[in-house]
Amino acid sequence: MFDEKALNYLEKLPKDISKRIFKKLQDTKENPHRHFERLTNREEYKLRVGNYRVIAEIENNKLLILVLIIGHRSKVYKRI
Repeated sequence: MFDEKALNYLEKLPKDISKRIFKKLQDTKENPHRHFERLTNREEYKLRVGNYRVIAEIENNKLLILVLIIGHRSKVYKRI
């Protein structure tokens, strides 16, 4: 699942980068904790995709990954 702002940001990125991020997210469906890393002192997790980061919440009991923010690594942490 995507937050509306994250989805809008993904759509504005160049096609090759947005496809790469989407494919990486698809790869995480089976075992998200293998790919995502928990943020320090936070409930959210991050996924590294080149110079971009995906910030998400993972609900283990529902097998749900909620993508909150997608952004360039230099700016994404300022938005959370």
